[in-house]
Amino acid sequence: MRSSFHIIWICLLFGISTAACKNKALEKAADPRLNDIKLPPGFHISLFADTIDNARSLALGDKGTVFVGNRSGDKVYALVDENNDGTADKKYILAKGLNMPNGVAFHKGALYVAEIDKIWRFDDIENRLANPPRPVLVSDNYPSDKHHGWKYIAFGPDNKLYVPVGAPCNICDDNEKDNRYASITRMNADGSSFEVFASGIRNTVGFAWHPQTKELWFTENGRDMLGDDIPPDELNNAPKPGMHFGYPYCHAGDIKDPEYGDRHPCTDFTPPVQKLAPHTAALGMKFYTGDMFPVAYKNQVIIAEHGSWNRSEPIGYRLMLVKLDGNKAISYEPFAEGWLKNGKAWGRPVDILQLQDGSLLVSDDFANVIYRISYAK
Repeated sequence: MRSSFHIIWICLLFGISTAACKNKALEKAADPRLNDIKLPPGFHISLFADTIDNARSLALGDKGTVFVGNRSGDKVYALVDENNDGTADKKYILAKGLNMPNGVAFHKGALYVAEIDKIWRFDDIENRLANPPRPVLVSDNYPSDKHHGWKYIAFGPDNKLYVPVGAPCNICDDNEKDNRYASITRMNADGSSFEVFASGIRNTVGFAWHPQTKELWFTENGRDMLGDDIPPDELNNAPKPGMHFGYPYCHAGDIKDPEYGDRHPCTDFTPPVQKLAPHTAALGMKFYTGDMFPVAYKNQVIIAEHGSWNRSEPIGYRLMLVKLDGNKAISYEPFAEGWLKNGKAWGRPVDILQLQDGSLLVSDDFANVIYRISYAK
């Protein structure tokens, strides 16, 4: 990572001292591969942090601390941009030895961390980055299956913690014997009042609440082994508890599963708001609510597509923009792409986090970095 002084020097050398120049300088100096990333005019991508092993889920503290979860390892990180120049200056390891601590969420001064089968809380964390407190067990009410066991977690407008439980398989009906599977659950911040909020969800690793309606929206990964082009991944809307989104009986609203489809018709379930490209592994999603981007992006959905793992022609490895009119999707188009080059991926976007200045962070668990996307005319 380059310092803000070095970037300013480059700008002055060329007689330009604008934010756009600084972004461009950082973009080229930090990693030449970023020149392959295509963004709409006025947008710029740079490195916020590098050498963050398997950077996955992101959460933001009240003081601007960026918390980073990890799936393939056992650590949870905290990043601090002390001089507000758009790059992290300090990295802390808050915890080690955890079981796939993919999920992180910040709530009332505390960091919540999700292992496969447990939720932990680190109190007063932003004042204890260099000396983290002992974690408090919030819940151990989750299955221990590693297949789709890693979790994305977030607090909703109701101050409840939402925690998904993926199906422990590619396709199965384990929900019949344990309704926690293939669901999104929720609980109070202290772990009490556990309940299943939504069902029929094969695996979601990203969700957010609409800034105006406060309704839950989430991405969902479709099943494998039905060919390259079916089923699509999904963007779904759950405005109330108790809804069922079809898995394992029906996919993407209208595709009957060849193994389980005869048990229930697709009309019994809630279809997606938007069908996404097949097998792209749609993960993190956010509604853009900042003031940095043009007004056309306000309250629209940006999705991180991690990329296909077994499709004959790779697809995904990009950020997609879904434009909405109310609760109806009116378009689905690339926002940032270029991590897939000549059929090979050099990066895989995972999660999206909006910073206080309106820029976006994007984690990448393959390149082991976190990007910052900003806008300047």
